[in-house]
Formats: sequence, C-alpha cells, structure tokens
Amino acid sequence: MRKVMTRPRRRPPTGRPPAGRPPTRTDSRRPSPTRQPPPLTAPSAIPAQPPPHPTELFAERLVLVLSGQRPMHWVARHIANTAFDDLARLAELRPLGTDGGHRPTIHRIGHYQPHPETYEVFARIATGPRLRALAFRLHRGADRRWRCTAVETERAP
Repeated sequence: MRKVMTRPRRRPPTGRPPAGRPPTRTDSRRPSPTRQPPPLTAPSAIPAQPPPHPTELFAERLVLVLSGQRPMHWVARHIANTAFDDLARLAELRPLGTDGGHRPTIHRIGHYQPHPETYEVFARIATGPRLRALAFRLHRGADRRWRCTAVETERAP
C-alpha cells in the first residue's frame, strides 16, 4: 500500500517589520512593471503517480468489509459468486474487527502470479499489537475487470 503524506502549507516570509505596515505596498493581483513575464515553456511538472495495483485496492476493500467499517454490498460487484458467500460468512464474524480501539491497517502485501490473468495475494493486517493474515485470489474476467474469487483469513483462537 502506498503511503501518502501531506505537508501543511507554509506561507512565504513577508519581510514585514514586527509591527506596523510593510515598508512598501504591492498588490499581488497586478504585475509590477519590474516583474518579468512567465516563460513560454511549461514548468517541470511533477510526474504522475502510477495507479495503485489491483492487489492493493482489493486488500483495502476486504479489510474495510471484514472489520465492519463498510457493508457487504459495497464490494458486491467486485466479488465472484462463491467468494461472495465466503465473504458474507466471514464478515458476520468480523475477524479483523477493532482490537482495543485500534483499526486494522495493512502491514504488508505480497502476491504470486500463477497466470497472467490471476493473482494470489497474501497480506498481513495489523490491529494494534496483533498481526493477522488475509489471503485472497483475483481473477481478470472476459470483461477485463478484476474480481475476487476466493477469500480466507486466519482462524480465530
């Protein structure tokens, strides 16, 4: 899972004295006569982030359903028939439910690709100090959409 961190916006230093008005006023809406026009070439753009891998997307969705944070119908169109029954049974048990107020987070994701259209995915889910296992299989159908065809979690002690 990709971590996204944001930084708070920082305002540029204004150069104002500690109290009172600034030494010279400038209107930021109007260009000053000494200001140069912007260059005609585009500024160096930040490279676009690649879209998240389907294994990451499905792991996040399954964790939200298995922890009770989202309802089953939220992922219904992404789950195949037999896996939907397994997921419904597991969702009732809430194997990844909150533990002492800690929400489950994805600790690590790995996958194996036995076929170009299939992924077998394993994930470690952290709920507070406890790690749990989640495994699922993704298959790309004839409509080129990924669907979950099998779901398993570790058995509760």
